[in-house]
Amino acid sequence: MGQHGPRPAGTGGLAIETGGCDVRRTDHYVLVERVDAVETTAKGVLATLGRERLRVDVVRDDVVRLKISRGGQLDEEPTFAVCVDPLARDVAFEVEHGDDAVRIRTSALVVTVWLDPFRLDVHRTDGSPVVETALDDHGRPWAYATLNDAFVLRRRCRPEDAIFGLGEKTGRLNRRGREFTLWNTDVLAPTASGEFTRGLDPADPRADSTSTEFDPYYVSIPFFYHQAYPSGAMAGSFLDNGYRTEYDFTAPHEYAVHASGGQYTEYVFAGPTMPAILEAYTELTGRTAPPPLWALGFHQSRWHDYTQDAVQRLARRHRELEVPCDALWLDIDYMDGYRVFTWDAERFPDVPGMLASLADEGFRVITIVDPGIKHDPGYAVFDDAVAQDVLCRTEGGDLYVGQVWPGNTVFPDFVTEEARAWWGRLNAAHVRSGLAGIWNDMNEPATGHIDPLPMRFGRGAYPHERFHNQYALLMAMGTTQGLLAEMPDRRTFVLSRAGSAGIQRYAANWMGDNMSRWDHLWLSMPMAAGFGISGQAFVGADIGGFMGDSGPELLLRWTQYGALTPFCRNHSVNTAVEQYAWAYGGAVLDVVRDAVRLRYRLLPYLYAAFLRASETGAPVQRPLVFDFGDDLVTRDLDDEYLLGPDLLVAPVVEPGVTARQVYLPEGGWYDWHTDAPVPGRRFVVAPAPMDRIPLYARAGAVIPGWTQAPASTSGYHPVEVELHLFVPTRDGTHVSFLQEDDGLTFAALRGARYRTTFTVTRAGAEVTMRGDVVGDGYPEFARTAFHLVVHGGQPATVHLDGVEVHADAGRFVLPNSGQGFVVRLEL
Repeated sequence: MGQHGPRPAGTGGLAIETGGCDVRRTDHYVLVERVDAVETTAKGVLATLGRERLRVDVVRDDVVRLKISRGGQLDEEPTFAVCVDPLARDVAFEVEHGDDAVRIRTSALVVTVWLDPFRLDVHRTDGSPVVETALDDHGRPWAYATLNDAFVLRRRCRPEDAIFGLGEKTGRLNRRGREFTLWNTDVLAPTASGEFTRGLDPADPRADSTSTEFDPYYVSIPFFYHQAYPSGAMAGSFLDNGYRTEYDFTAPHEYAVHASGGQYTEYVFAGPTMPAILEAYTELTGRTAPPPLWALGFHQSRWHDYTQDAVQRLARRHRELEVPCDALWLDIDYMDGYRVFTWDAERFPDVPGMLASLADEGFRVITIVDPGIKHDPGYAVFDDAVAQDVLCRTEGGDLYVGQVWPGNTVFPDFVTEEARAWWGRLNAAHVRSGLAGIWNDMNEPATGHIDPLPMRFGRGAYPHERFHNQYALLMAMGTTQGLLAEMPDRRTFVLSRAGSAGIQRYAANWMGDNMSRWDHLWLSMPMAAGFGISGQAFVGADIGGFMGDSGPELLLRWTQYGALTPFCRNHSVNTAVEQYAWAYGGAVLDVVRDAVRLRYRLLPYLYAAFLRASETGAPVQRPLVFDFGDDLVTRDLDDEYLLGPDLLVAPVVEPGVTARQVYLPEGGWYDWHTDAPVPGRRFVVAPAPMDRIPLYARAGAVIPGWTQAPASTSGYHPVEVELHLFVPTRDGTHVSFLQEDDGLTFAALRGARYRTTFTVTRAGAEVTMRGDVVGDGYPEFARTAFHLVVHGGQPATVHLDGVEVHADAGRFVLPNSGQGFVVRLEL
């Protein structure tokens, strides 16, 4: 995939491109040039910048918050992203007042506020840079400059440095050399995407909204990493601002951040590793909640005018062909005239009966719910929304009206707590029939050919631009609160197309209306990685592609890949050819079914990866640079990834490929399919016949799995669990874990679980696997034994708690029903 070269900067100013055609030059912005006074506060310092104020707050030893007022007022909650009190920690720091600068020191970083001329720098205590103000062509520092309500920051970097993050973005994982706009956009709607394609050369891939380089996309997360070359040290930046923002990483020696409005509030993270920064960022903005186990299964969806009988036939087809499946999805045609929270009574005459019947067969059902409410007096939802005064209005006080599926459409004002609560009650009533979750679409918000900007929020008090990017977050917030009110003991599942920083607290994201093309299969890898390192762990792309016609090889390869991603759903448009698992006959069906079965057998491992995400923020699908940031090869790898910490996946992304190059980072690895050991820090050519894609396990890992793939997770509580031990190739220790709980409720958070932590240690020819267990168990627990499968050697002896165990059909049966244990292997 190509990248765009730098665009020329004007004299003394960086070119910031917006809308694909207008170049905004910042050399005429008004610089803040000096600091008039500085005083120490309980959390840092407060500086006077003319009529404005700068506040530097120490959040953690390794995190500071920088704020500059507007009109002398500091906005303490500029967005809904931060969900904790960022200043709750008691952090030790010192303030040093000098003639030319004031410095705030913690154990991890130093913030320097230069007085005249004003400059703002952050360094680690070893002197390495975190944030350094850039100088213009005249040597003036550009820490902060404004024009009307907009502001711009300019920061130093090196040509060799790398940039990662910004959530859902197209193109390469390394964002260097490109510019990006954060403005949630209905990508395939010409009235929305046209603003960003107009005026571009038709040869420019950004002129085509279906290209793998079009920008912007559905989700806007103003959080990124700056990796220094050659050290690999990472610094992080989160701009807590919901307005349209542009990031320009095209210039060789600086980058720029431009916000169209709002207040400057930035959290700066010293790192110096990507996991440390992500842990700190998700401490502020929240983490992916532990999902219900069924949400990790295979999902089947299609935009199609199903009837009740057709849905039940679809379910039976999965069971007859033994394709595991946990969830069926219904798109907009299930509704009565696209009226949200209704059903078409002719197509679905007995919704509770249908849902109960499907539940008996192990299927959950999820329906789409758009924010657009049909402007239709007499329609109960519309009438109640008007009566409750929970709809967005215009500056003049009219109801804002857009044009979406139902025609004239009004929109809930999710900025108000009343509107979110009202929406939550509607969702609660909707799931009462037996639905398992909610699918939020069109929530950028999409308004059809009607300009969204007249839509105002907060009962008309706030301009559209302030909350446009946050609309989906607030919709998901209200939805989740409603589901929890209806099912307080059940983990929720909400899927959202759009989002912003913090969306991970309430919803999963899918990557929107992708194309049934090989390049979109590839695109979903760096896009998922961008999501993952930006806090959103629960992501996936529509398997087979949404728009256009898939084909047998594309569907096969996409399913092999999609089965090894966090969210696994086959979904397509109503005008496309069928792409069900069986759509292309027996040979393709066999491979697709095997891929889905592999996912189900790996669900215990995948579930553990989600729990890590909920506890530390670590992504489920993660780029190699996340774990191997000191390996410069990994920063430009975006066609392979780690699934959890211990499985490396290298999908096939081109037709006709039967082998591909794979980079294996430091450490030992095992070919999942052959058990062959492969040393790390090298490139290998991996076989990729049609029945599999390259998959490697990390040496020292214990990969827990099920001995068989159930038809669904519903009611499945296995008697045996496999433990795949990949023998360490060198002396050392590796830690993995398995958590068993009911998979549905919050009881595990109160101790109703068994979490077994596996510590694998090699010392010469002896390998020890220690299992330490915490938890009180749960009623459905049925396991009586682990089945230990050893990869990477034939042990001469195996002892369980001092008693020798002999192999049975290549595996060692370890009786266990929730107790700790020690296994010793002599190689």
